[in-house]
Amino acid sequence: MLNIADTLHRWCRETRPFALATVVDVHGSAPLPVGTSVAVDEDGNAVGSISGGCVEGAVYELCRQVLHDQGAPQRAWFGYSDDDAFAVGLTCGGELEVLIQRMDPATQSHLAAALTEAVRGGPVAVAQVVDGPDALLGSTLSVFGDGRVPDGTVDGGPMDRAVADRAGALLRAGRTALVPLGGDADTCPEQLSVLVHVAATRPRMLIFGAVDFAAALSQVGRFLGYHVTVCDARPVFATAARFPHADEVVVDWPHRYLDQTHIDARTAVCVLTHDAKFDIPLLRLALDLPVGYVGAMGSRRTHDERLRRLRDAGVTDEQLARLRSPIGLDLGARTPEETAVSITAEIIADANQTSGLPLSHRMGPIHRPAAHDPGGGRPTLEDVAARADVARGTDSRVVNGSSRVSGATRVAVQAAVADAEPLEPGVAGSGGRVLSAGSIVSHSCAR
Repeated sequence: MLNIADTLHRWCRETRPFALATVVDVHGSAPLPVGTSVAVDEDGNAVGSISGGCVEGAVYELCRQVLHDQGAPQRAWFGYSDDDAFAVGLTCGGELEVLIQRMDPATQSHLAAALTEAVRGGPVAVAQVVDGPDALLGSTLSVFGDGRVPDGTVDGGPMDRAVADRAGALLRAGRTALVPLGGDADTCPEQLSVLVHVAATRPRMLIFGAVDFAAALSQVGRFLGYHVTVCDARPVFATAARFPHADEVVVDWPHRYLDQTHIDARTAVCVLTHDAKFDIPLLRLALDLPVGYVGAMGSRRTHDERLRRLRDAGVTDEQLARLRSPIGLDLGARTPEETAVSITAEIIADANQTSGLPLSHRMGPIHRPAAHDPGGGRPTLEDVAARADVARGTDSRVVNGSSRVSGATRVAVQAAVADAEPLEPGVAGSGGRVLSAGSIVSHSCAR
């Protein structure tokens, strides 16, 4: 629902009842993810999209019906119609399930407070029961990032605490997720499926080096929704006038700024300085922090010299395996703008644990399960990393055949994959790609 927070916020201020249709389950190549919503008010005004146009008409009519009847929430399933391409269905071949319910701001005041927080850019999560006992279906509870007491209710009892705890954890992680809860006789006896809608603060992109490439990268980073900081120790170059798309420009030594600023698992660190006196202390620190991405610009020769200096500074092979250098995907980029696209493409691929290959070179569904999907318990790259006790990203390096990991690390990851349940190469589970141990070996030998 937070994809249409602006309009819903206005409708709540006007105490205007509306029907909310939310994607609660997706299979195959459905165009939009779980949590995406459409809303229709009593005057027939509609906002949002859940399928890029495929099933909007049918969903609109269901919303109108729910508003008119003022009845219980309804679930509707939409799939591919191969008999009639114009029939109600997803011509992309995917399947989605939608929950349609009537929302009344007059009786759900906490929803208005949550939407107010989302519209102003604050962190907030709205937990919505999308499967479970009829009496609880559609109930909502809001959790705020500023420490306020959770608002709303699921059952008025122990389930409220269980749902609030899970919603709070997802809010801290900054991701929307569909999660199972319940089945515990002491705390949450009913089994529920809860969709947690999260409006998190923007992830951070920290760009070190006030160069032309940084100007282009800050523009693309902001377009992608990052809060962009450009940092350089040289005040003559680190100016707001040179980087109009950055949210902030900082004059400081890069490693000192990184040591003092807030980072999390979504933070991308992009080192564009090309200067060892900046790069080495900065990368030494960055590779020891729980950030999501660390990349450094430079030629192959610069990269080799950088690795030597970092090893001399005590950086381990496992830490170096996290370093994306030379930075970016192989797009043949020449200009600063093309290079910015190359870098951000790698950041996206790294966050989603994907290969970065052209879709035309891959088999299987285009839209893989998101990192929070249950995945049927299949082991993923993250699972393998935990089994092998290696740093985040090291597992992906091994799977992709990188030579920048130690022999012991490679053996540990291969053993972890071998211990996991056998899967076909390229199968996605609850958070990414899993290859067989044999596939890893063949990747390594191909290098």
